[in-house]
Amino acid sequence: MHSDHERGAGVHTLPMTIEYGGRTMTITPTAVETDRGLVLIDVGPAGAVDGIRTHLRSLGYDLEDIWLVVVTHHDGDHAGGLSDLLEAVDAVVATHREEAPFVTGERDPIKSDGDRYSPVAVDLELADGVRIPTLAGPMEVVATPGHTPGHCSLYFSEGNLLLAGDALVANGDEPLAGPKPEFTPDMDRALESVDDLATLEIDHVVCHHGGYVDRGSETIREISEQRRD
Repeated sequence: MHSDHERGAGVHTLPMTIEYGGRTMTITPTAVETDRGLVLIDVGPAGAVDGIRTHLRSLGYDLEDIWLVVVTHHDGDHAGGLSDLLEAVDAVVATHREEAPFVTGERDPIKSDGDRYSPVAVDLELADGVRIPTLAGPMEVVATPGHTPGHCSLYFSEGNLLLAGDALVANGDEPLAGPKPEFTPDMDRALESVDDLATLEIDHVVCHHGGYVDRGSETIREISEQRRD
């Protein structure tokens, strides 16, 4: 039963292996179908756009079908490829209002060592609770700060699906785990965000690092409780 359809019709993970910061990593941007075309959740770093294009073609779409890019947060492995993407498509860029200054270049990325990706304009500032209509039902913005000040995740209540961004990770020893301390400046807030996620009805999760995981609320509650010890 655990086919792609279990993720909710209209939600497609686009996993790819890339070089970033001197290491090889796998990232998982996600495309969501809407009446207007595709919403892309995170781009990845510079160089990821070709991989996105290839994935979308296999789904019967083109890059130009993307009308909205939702950036979960400003880290370079999520937002670094935005300027490349915007050279190819005329898409609306949306991110949480606390993340916008880092994306637009008003502020330097929190975790960068001075080299930053090309800034882009943010067209739409998101807040907790904003809903975007999609073919998989309403996609709700859930503020999950801690990993960055305005980090947000996206929740589909109709499919009990969470796109976690980096609020949870799935590329470690556990199938699903909380945020990694070495990449999370405000761990206390990040754990409060995990507590918030534990209140939602979640059956499956997509993490930017680790991809699709057939785990949900129960595991998230366990993570929340463990980290409180």
